[in-house]
Amino acid sequence: MAERKPIESWLTDMDGVLIHEGVPIPGADAFVKKLRDSGRPFLVLTNNSIYTPRDLHARLSRMGLDVPVENIWTSALATAQFLDDQRPGGTAYVIGEAGLTTALHDIGYVLTDHEPDYVVLGETRTYSFEAMTKAVRLINGGARFIATNPDETGPSTEGPLPATGAVAALITQATGQKPYFAGKPNPLMMRTGLNAIGAHSETSAMIGDRMDTDVLAGIEAGMETFLVLTGLTTPEQIEKFPYRPSKVVNSIADLVDRL
Repeated sequence: MAERKPIESWLTDMDGVLIHEGVPIPGADAFVKKLRDSGRPFLVLTNNSIYTPRDLHARLSRMGLDVPVENIWTSALATAQFLDDQRPGGTAYVIGEAGLTTALHDIGYVLTDHEPDYVVLGETRTYSFEAMTKAVRLINGGARFIATNPDETGPSTEGPLPATGAVAALITQATGQKPYFAGKPNPLMMRTGLNAIGAHSETSAMIGDRMDTDVLAGIEAGMETFLVLTGLTTPEQIEKFPYRPSKVVNSIADLVDRL
């Protein structure tokens, strides 16, 4: 088996790798600082489509993590890039927040509930029955169904919250139409992210805390993968998957010396 090339670019998940419930994980500040000082291309990724990169930059800055706006890649941006490639200047009915609506506005999409080309489902704190009903009717009327990510739950200080994947399942049951998910584990999110920073998968690594999204997406995109144990996946769970990360480490702090 051919030996992998040295790592020149890094992609890392945010929740569970750099932060946990709004608090930086020990070593995250040193990792980000050394990454920036090295001048290597990098991206911080999140499947959460609620926030714009500018929002996330501000939130991370308040935690002491200085990540430039251009180094943040969300499932909303990946979704917008995909739609711009597929149907430039199209129309969409959107269930989501500023991260998603801003990304679609920025590529020139018109947001409408009148015969849209797509129904685009993203994360929101307030999924309404009225909005889901409209989505079902528009999909039944011929709109194509897109979702930002398949995550069924999201984290909060009170416990898990229903997320995009769970709501997508409800709409699928009502329409018989499954969505195209643009976010992880779809390697599309990785490849569009790599393109955004001019990086190549052969010399890139993905750091994540979930086997079923982060590691899988990294493997399918052809990258080296690192699993940290500060998030959702436990050492016992790793063996249940038919694939493995390149390396398992306790936390992001263990990767600072790799930069």
